[in-house]
Amino acid sequence: MKTIFKGKKISGILGILPKQVSYFDDEIDNYAFPPKQTMRLKKVMGFEKHRLAAENSTASDFCVYGLQYLLKTKKLKKDEIGAIIVVTLSPDFFVPHISNIIHGECGLDESVLCMDIAQGCCGYLVGLMQSFMLLDVLKNKKVILFNTDVLSHKVSKQDRNDFPLIGDATSITIVEKDNNAEDIYFELYTDGNKRETLMIPAGAFAMPSTEQTAQMHTSEDGNCRSLDHLHMEGAEVFNFVQGRIPSLIDTMFKGIGITNEDIDYYLFHQPNKFMLKKLADKMNVPHEKMFMNIVENFGNPSGASIPINIVYNMGNTLQTQLYKCCLSAFGAGLAWGAIVMRLGNMDFCDMIESDL
Repeated sequence: MKTIFKGKKISGILGILPKQVSYFDDEIDNYAFPPKQTMRLKKVMGFEKHRLAAENSTASDFCVYGLQYLLKTKKLKKDEIGAIIVVTLSPDFFVPHISNIIHGECGLDESVLCMDIAQGCCGYLVGLMQSFMLLDVLKNKKVILFNTDVLSHKVSKQDRNDFPLIGDATSITIVEKDNNAEDIYFELYTDGNKRETLMIPAGAFAMPSTEQTAQMHTSEDGNCRSLDHLHMEGAEVFNFVQGRIPSLIDTMFKGIGITNEDIDYYLFHQPNKFMLKKLADKMNVPHEKMFMNIVENFGNPSGASIPINIVYNMGNTLQTQLYKCCLSAFGAGLAWGAIVMRLGNMDFCDMIESDL
């Protein structure tokens, strides 16, 4: 998909993090590998610490906590809300949807549209796309976009391939109309032939969770996981990203009529520091223009990766400054895409913590 959105803007972003911090150094004994070998990954991949939700906390808990915070602090009013969109791979239930839970817990008006979208790494791009489109039918109302996951609940703690990467986080993005906003350029693509590269095999209707799917086994790569756990073929994803993203960005920029120098910041999904460094080098992007510090501080928060990146690295400067940015995501699906837009002059760009 390739399109241009007109008269739309992001007016606020809130990041919500669980308080629980787990350190890579404290986890190395979980893995069936020599500690020295495991520690070598720390510097290369950018592993340091990650945020983990409490065992009984759900994605909706963080969404409700965040929206109630915005309402209480008067950063948002209930009567401004026209729709809520939740993008997640961590539903509380098959039914009802998280958006319905938020609606009920926060006492929103019956006219507010509720929608859940199942999407992973490209979840922020997909959520923004849907938000921008909904604004055309909501008159002067705002769309409230939630990107939320508690995927640590679905990753084996004995899996060195996947567990150090995962971090739990939620973001809330306020999207609204602005007739003076610059055009937003959007592209998104999918290759479903490679869908099994990032997968949770069991738990849904194709393979319901059973005692058998919960059995732990040691895989060929030496990690211990079950069919109920998330697994990513790291080498496959790395090659996919290095092959697809530079060519996408290059073609996109040529179509818009801009160059690398016109972009102030590259706000990319962050699977690990190694992948981003290689990507920046291949694209001839200075490292200072592409933040690479999310995994080492929070882990990879799936679809919330880009907004957490924005809030953590740019924060309050986005209330007074305006920057031309390239947002890009890649992963589960396999899917990849990019957005070129101005970010700034926001009402807020904050991070909060929750005991959840």
